[in-house]
Amino acid sequence: MSVPVPWVFVLTYLMGGVLESIFHLGKFANYRLLTPTGSLLFILGGALAAWGWLIFRSRGTTRVPGETSSTLVTWGPYEFTRNPMYVGLAVAYLGEACLLHQVIPVILLPLPIAYLNQFVIPIEEERLRAVFGHEYEGYAGRVRRWL
Repeated sequence: MSVPVPWVFVLTYLMGGVLESIFHLGKFANYRLLTPTGSLLFILGGALAAWGWLIFRSRGTTRVPGETSSTLVTWGPYEFTRNPMYVGLAVAYLGEACLLHQVIPVILLPLPIAYLNQFVIPIEEERLRAVFGHEYEGYAGRVRRWL
C-alpha cells in the first residue's frame, strides 16, 4: 500500500475539514449532544484500534496491510469483527467529526471505507487464505468483515 491506512482516514478527514471551513455545514448541529458523543466515539474507536494493534504486536505478526501474517488472530475484538483496527479508525473519525461539529467529513467517510473494501482488505484476505487456508475460511464464515 503506497499510503498507510491511517493516513487514508486522516487525508480524507482533512479534505472534509477544508470543505467544512468553506461551507460551514456544522453550524446547524446540536452542539450540546455532539461534544460528549464525539468524545465517547473518539475514545472507543481509538481504544478498539489500539486493542487490535496491540494483539497483533503481542503475537509477533505484521501490522502492515498487505504483508503476510504469521499468526491468525481470532480472539479479543477479532471475535466480533475481522478488522477491528479499521472499525476503530472509522469510529474515531466519526468521533472527531462530532467533537469538531463538522458534517462534511462524515459525508466523506464512505471514501476510505470503500478504498479499504475495494483494495486493501481483499489483498489481506487473499494472503490470509493462502497462509491459513481452511482455518481462515472458517473464521471468515463466522465473523463479519466489519460488524
